[in-house]
Amino acid sequence: MKILASYNIKGGVGKTSTSVNLAFHSAHEGARTLIWDLDPQGAATFYFRVRPKIKGGSRALLKGRQDLADLIKATDYENLDLLPSDFSYRTMDLLLDDTKKPNERLKILLHPLTGEYDYVFLDCPPGLTLLSESIFEAADVLVVPVIPTSLSLRTLKQLVEFRRKKQLRNFKMLVFFSMADRRKQLHRDLMQLMPRKFPNFLKTNVPYSTEIERMGIERAPVSCFAENSKSAQAYQELWQEVKAHLPAW
Repeated sequence: MKILASYNIKGGVGKTSTSVNLAFHSAHEGARTLIWDLDPQGAATFYFRVRPKIKGGSRALLKGRQDLADLIKATDYENLDLLPSDFSYRTMDLLLDDTKKPNERLKILLHPLTGEYDYVFLDCPPGLTLLSESIFEAADVLVVPVIPTSLSLRTLKQLVEFRRKKQLRNFKMLVFFSMADRRKQLHRDLMQLMPRKFPNFLKTNVPYSTEIERMGIERAPVSCFAENSKSAQAYQELWQEVKAHLPAW
């Protein structure tokens, strides 16, 4: 079982659309796939038409009073399951701080699912928190969407520096351009500059597009309602590229 976290310190960069679309393509290929919506806003849960609620909330989950497997919901797509969001996730950092080995808690919770799924996608909230550190410990790969803007460049530097200081070597970090608009000179300039500074950039760029924005209206992955669009093709190519970088089984 491989665990992939769609993560960025910055919000609004396309983390949820990344996790939803990559998980869809994984399941569409026949892989047993789970997506865990860790964001209290519950956008991924909304896209999959599932109620954002877990029994007992995050406290019961982190305290071991609720098994993760009992909270999993089926989606409308074959091979694709969902662990819904819950509004109580907003206090998960405080609850993690009150547990033993908080950095290992997500990894411990996910371990019983080994053998049940081929891929687990974590849709992560923004920020650099105790929950983030638990995500880093659990993940095999961090998939980092970055908008080609100066603020995104700044937060990417922060993430790289944090990883270096903490000596976090257990996961790969794969960065790609999200919401890229080649009509903008700044985007074009940074799309040339940033891969020279950060060697982990993937070749696939996901464009800024109305199809991705329509996910909130259609409540579905892009390929389900705009199969022939550039955005759908980009996510499919992104999944193939990410998959090629995954550690060996």
